[in-house]
Amino acid sequence: MTETEKLYDFIVVGSGIGGLVSAAILGMEGHSVLVLEKNHQIGGSLQVFSRDKCVFDTGVHYIGSLDEGENLHQIFKYLGIIDELKMHRLDDAGYDRVRFADGKEYNHAQGYEGFMKSLTNDFPEESTAIKLFCDKIQEICAYFPLYNLEEEDGRVNYVNNPEILSINAWDYVSTITSNERFKAVLLGNGLLYAGDRKTTPLYVVALILNSYLKGSYRMINGGSQIARQLTKKIHALGGKVLKHQDVFKANYTDGEITSVETKSGFTFKAKNFISNVHPKLTVNIFGEDRFRTAYRNRLNKIKNTVSSFMLYLSFEEDSFEYFNHNLYAYKVEDVWNTVSYDDKIWPESLYICTPAAKNQGKWAESMAVMAYMDYEEVEKWGDSFNTVAEAGERGAAYEAFKKEKEEVVLKELENIYPGIRKSIKGIYSSTPLTYKDYIGTEDGALYGILKDSNNIMVSKINAKTRVPNLFQTGQNIVFHGILGATIGSLVTCFNFLDSKELIDKIKNA
Repeated sequence: MTETEKLYDFIVVGSGIGGLVSAAILGMEGHSVLVLEKNHQIGGSLQVFSRDKCVFDTGVHYIGSLDEGENLHQIFKYLGIIDELKMHRLDDAGYDRVRFADGKEYNHAQGYEGFMKSLTNDFPEESTAIKLFCDKIQEICAYFPLYNLEEEDGRVNYVNNPEILSINAWDYVSTITSNERFKAVLLGNGLLYAGDRKTTPLYVVALILNSYLKGSYRMINGGSQIARQLTKKIHALGGKVLKHQDVFKANYTDGEITSVETKSGFTFKAKNFISNVHPKLTVNIFGEDRFRTAYRNRLNKIKNTVSSFMLYLSFEEDSFEYFNHNLYAYKVEDVWNTVSYDDKIWPESLYICTPAAKNQGKWAESMAVMAYMDYEEVEKWGDSFNTVAEAGERGAAYEAFKKEKEEVVLKELENIYPGIRKSIKGIYSSTPLTYKDYIGTEDGALYGILKDSNNIMVSKINAKTRVPNLFQTGQNIVFHGILGATIGSLVTCFNFLDSKELIDKIKNA
């Protein structure tokens, strides 16, 4: 029987980490599952590409909570993939470093004890503030039972205490210290979540920072191995993951979805459907008339996070030393005002890393550099489309724009690493249009829907939709990133599985 003839228990639209984890969990619990992916490569932000024999991540450059027994490690263990993943642990003494225009660098060490010690070494007068901050981070995390692999059983949680979602991160930090450099260091890895002083909630900072303190790792030769292992798991359980299947339409009977159609001309049937694409795209695919006007209006008003410009460099052999940390480099002190950057001094902030290769030694094979970029900068080419699955051209003007931006970023890199040009073999780049085409957000948003502490309920997306057999998963359900989207998968699966039983299986894996 072919995939088009079968009636699956679940069809998952989109093979991002949220969709793959949802499919794997449901498959492990005895359900038949089909995953449909529009691109040539599975994995969403886990996708990689290769240039000059170097593997580059497109969206996932390092992952947290992977120490033995931590939440993501335990989930991957339950899924049966943890032992298959090739990982490289970042420096204990400084997995992240924050750098300023004066050349001064500050470490974020792994583990709460190390984190507090490294900050206290640089800011001894802020020891009380450091302790208050770490206590607050852990307090906030306790409001998210599922994040800690605990069942939401009526104890203290964010559902019963929604006010904790509205605490603004920058405002909170400003209550414990007036030292501007210290604030900038404390929140200096804000490019992880597009940190902005006006909007970013403290809970986003807490959930993400806590995860990196619990084990920060690079994936050797890229994060796509996670997607590959999950796909192998799904196939081993009797499910299927099909590429080049761009879902554009749903068919209904008596108010419930019976099948979806793809641009390739195929129709696939299931009892239930899970969308792992942006909520706006979900509405477009499954029919605007199936969703309440108020919900559609709210989605149209919701802002997405900023997008980025990525620079990828391959190096000549044995010419540039590998560094086992991430660097957040700023040329302005106001680190959380760089999302709304000044064009004249762009890039105000950079994320820089040297990806880990197999048998990583002294020398780096490559470098990846990220800078914020508004979609407006490339909107004039917005009608173009270019992926491996559906190749297209954007034109000479676009290529010239990219070359110009590459040169600007290279000059910034020279300030940090004098002589780096002599090591460069190849130069490649991507813009918000790349994310738009591959990931499917209308403006290439890095981290999906913007969580705004001023109006947190506006950005709340439920896994359950008004369509009885349509559900959502992914980074917009709880929070973004590998861990956030994975936890979002658990939330989605709880609509079909006993939450206590599933959590117990994960904890006892």
